[in-house]
Amino acid sequence: MIRTENLTKVFRTDEVETSALSDVTFEVKPGEFVAVMGPSGCGKSTLLNILGLLDNPTDGKYLFLDHEVSDYSEKQRARLRKENIGFVFQNFNLIDELNVYENVELPLIYLGMKSSERKERVEEVLENMKISHRKKHFPLQLSGGQQQRVAVARAVVANPKLILADEPTGNLDSAHGEEVMNMLESLNQSGTTLIIVTHSQRDAEYAQRVVRLFDGQIINENIKGKVNTVKI
Repeated sequence: MIRTENLTKVFRTDEVETSALSDVTFEVKPGEFVAVMGPSGCGKSTLLNILGLLDNPTDGKYLFLDHEVSDYSEKQRARLRKENIGFVFQNFNLIDELNVYENVELPLIYLGMKSSERKERVEEVLENMKISHRKKHFPLQLSGGQQQRVAVARAVVANPKLILADEPTGNLDSAHGEEVMNMLESLNQSGTTLIIVTHSQRDAEYAQRVVRLFDGQIINENIKGKVNTVKI
């Protein structure tokens, strides 16, 4: 599903050049659950933005669903993103002016789905996420755990091939964090490819593979207890 080759990202200003990623090469197969870990500033979020087609690399290749997308325009990236990727963010990123139902429905509106089909799909997802009893409530009327449930519902409502989650339990207590991780694990077990960025070792243990970044480079990968160290 995903393959990067010598992926590099450099941020430049008039006076400063900062290398966020350097020669990152790895692959994610359909149906995998991968966690990306590392200290703050190591390039985790930058990598997730590129994988999610929110940004382009400075150099290197990125193949998504066998398409070389490294130099895609924003319009091309947006089309692929809309049709294939769901996002879950640490800060939920719900729209305060929309209720739960409307927040979850929004991706389907962008896809041009008919109203009757949208209603059926949204109701189904809200029921699966055990949040349907709150569908008329607004985000500020919900707990953090409930807001993240809505965020997950919104991410999966269009049946994306890939879900990207950036610190999905970062703003939750341990009980609600465990609920969210169990939901994500269940989605992966149903066939959805999942990549999370996390500081939490507990969250990473849900993944089949852990990729560790340091100073913008992959330093090792842990595959179900087997550590493969990458020479850098």
